[in-house]
Amino acid sequence: MKNIKDYCIVTAAYWSFMLTDGALRMLCLLYFHDLGYSPLQLSFVFLLYEFCGVLTNLFGGLFAQRHGLKKSLIYGLSLQVIALVLLSFLNQNWSLALSLTFVMGTQALSGIAKDLTKMSSKTAVKFLIPDKSSQLFKWTAILTGSKNTIKGLGFFFGAFLLQSCGFQSSLKIMALMIFIILILVLACLKGNMGQIKSKNRLKDLFKQGQKINLLAGARVFLFGARDIWFVVALPVFMRQVLEWSYTQIGTFHASWIIGYGIVQTFAPKLLAEKRDTKTAFNLSIFLCISMLSLLFCSVLFPQHSYLLIIGLLIFGFVFALNSSLHSYLILAFANKDKAAMTVGFYYMANAIGRLFGTLLSGLLFHFGGLNACLVGSLCFLLTCSFLSKKLQNTTVQN
Repeated sequence: MKNIKDYCIVTAAYWSFMLTDGALRMLCLLYFHDLGYSPLQLSFVFLLYEFCGVLTNLFGGLFAQRHGLKKSLIYGLSLQVIALVLLSFLNQNWSLALSLTFVMGTQALSGIAKDLTKMSSKTAVKFLIPDKSSQLFKWTAILTGSKNTIKGLGFFFGAFLLQSCGFQSSLKIMALMIFIILILVLACLKGNMGQIKSKNRLKDLFKQGQKINLLAGARVFLFGARDIWFVVALPVFMRQVLEWSYTQIGTFHASWIIGYGIVQTFAPKLLAEKRDTKTAFNLSIFLCISMLSLLFCSVLFPQHSYLLIIGLLIFGFVFALNSSLHSYLILAFANKDKAAMTVGFYYMANAIGRLFGTLLSGLLFHFGGLNACLVGSLCFLLTCSFLSKKLQNTTVQN
């Protein structure tokens, strides 16, 4: 490790942000569902969030490369504080159209904030640790896995805050948390990490090479496949069909994400020396099999909700390994001279997948229920496997 202090500061900033990001997602889903928003309207609440993530990753990598990762991290945290404070002014007496527009606007700010913070934190790993592939995978997995564990706690935290403090107070509490971390970053993180003197142009962002393009394409469909059932469909299904409470829904989502994060953290050990594109393809095939099995169980045994829960836990385990391997591969493929730009391009693909996944989650659930969402997820996973197969012909330099 080159600079443990800076790594800890970046990690603390990322953790705090993801705690509020997970809490805000659960808070909005449960609160607006109870206000009468349909699944389709709920998906629109997060649509600008994901779309702004696409744009942020498109331009954020270039910005970080020119001005340094510290500055992009500070902007990300600052925007989250603003978004949380603004959302706390939402008034239940407003019309549905006005409320939906206002919430979409604040979620757009939060989406920009999330991807600035995410791109800054993950790219920082490239500059803070040795270049050896084993170390790169280890510390990338620790950051990514711990982040998802914290985000999982955020789902529970959001449901708990909503039940105990109410909507507006919960948002103000989270804004204060992020503001404290922002002061820490301003005071303690030094230098212009990731800043490159060369002036890359926007069109250079799309000249990444075949390996990165295929990996980014696979990432689109990998995360789209998860969000089709996870973002809107599952919590609404649990609320409407299973009649679970806020705390039960929040606890399940928290447990799923926490388990997912723990698996990601231990991915370097679980995968041992299999840090290659062939493993990425094999894992995508396992995901297809697990989703197909889950779909069959849901159709044949709809009354047994525990089969759904078990199936989603198995899916989460394999998904975590695949996601962690992808996060390592993009850093391994990236050239240091344009690392921020490459990571920004890659997470732009991630955001595109989440954008389509979010839209389809509400749309498919509205017209076909949870089973339609599982079919959509399977189609995305098959496409991910196809792109991962093409990626197999490339190699990672150790």
